[in-house]
Amino acid sequence: MNKQIKLITLAALFCGITTITTATFANVQSSEKTEKHVEEKDDGHGHEAKNEHKEEKNDGHGHEGKNENEEEGAGVKLSTEQLNLAEINISVLEPQAMSYSIYAQGEIKVNDYTSYLVSPRVDSVILKRHVALGDHVEINQPLVTLFSESMAEAQASYRLADSEWKRVQKLGRKAVGDKRFIEAQTDFEADLGRLYAFGLSADAITSLTTNTKKLGQYTLNAETSGAVLSDNFRQGQRIESGGTLFDLADEDTLWVEARLAPSMELDLPENSKAQVNVGNNTYIATVTQKAHTIDPVTRTRIIRLQVQNDGHKLHPGLFADIYFALETDKKVLTVPEEALMRGSDGDWMVFVEENGEFKGVEVELGRQLGKSREIKGLPAGTKVVTTGAFYVAAEIAKGSFDAHNH
Repeated sequence: MNKQIKLITLAALFCGITTITTATFANVQSSEKTEKHVEEKDDGHGHEAKNEHKEEKNDGHGHEGKNENEEEGAGVKLSTEQLNLAEINISVLEPQAMSYSIYAQGEIKVNDYTSYLVSPRVDSVILKRHVALGDHVEINQPLVTLFSESMAEAQASYRLADSEWKRVQKLGRKAVGDKRFIEAQTDFEADLGRLYAFGLSADAITSLTTNTKKLGQYTLNAETSGAVLSDNFRQGQRIESGGTLFDLADEDTLWVEARLAPSMELDLPENSKAQVNVGNNTYIATVTQKAHTIDPVTRTRIIRLQVQNDGHKLHPGLFADIYFALETDKKVLTVPEEALMRGSDGDWMVFVEENGEFKGVEVELGRQLGKSREIKGLPAGTKVVTTGAFYVAAEIAKGSFDAHNH
């Protein structure tokens, strides 16, 4: 029962009225419906509800729904005092060809094309060494004397073949017949070739027929001049065929192996120059080879350079700092690394100045050019903050904060 009807009933009882007409209830209900209709009209769809919504919209940010767009392109104006205090510099983007250098770690290596491994070609016993580690040797200089049973057999066979071939030649082809002549010649050439294959020099082979040198002994001579880089053996040691006795290297020219990240895009034509720093010494090296595969251990790409070792101050195994001198093939737009900032979405941006106002503009990054970075997405002639970008970013963030906290 409605509150008003209750009040009428109570009043009637109090006054001693026992009959309430139907019209009285009808009037009350009619009045009640009218009030209810007015309230629904005002509160449900009227202007008051719109005003309330509008107030919430206004009170939230104070800009009547335009804050979101304005915040995306928010900028800030700085006074001359602020520019000077923060040491903010502004530069005009102009396309230009850039000279730059790329750093890589490297190592000095033996020039394998001019080095030589000294090894016996038959199983042998080491009798005597003639040079030691670090010695510089010349071509045909004796290195080591060895003994081998197989060599003794080959030398003996050669002596017989040489003697028979000389006798047959002296008698003549007609006297001994074609068959015997050809057999003697073939045996001599075969035994001679075997001695060469075993590593004997021409002089050592010739001496077999002119002296009584013990069979089986032989000496290996240097096939190239250079330094002895290794000699890991002892006298009296037995060494198998193919085992390394000496590593000889011509240190006049050495290799420098530079290691670069596999993802680095670096166009280095052959004969490009690079600066190689080893200790306090600087050398100019020439690019000779580029690996087309990635080192499975270090996961790096190898660039090989060649360097002249004047004064023999460089030695294999030394570490080096390598700087490749490069130049862009066309003019590009660049900014210093310190001009780049991260936006709220994580993208890179720079601050552009226009009519005294600074705004952040997203850019696409290109190549690393020394201390500068190639950028794309801005036209030439744009004024960009090159130093003091962090201060500008702070001022923009401060202005955005103040706009929402009056």
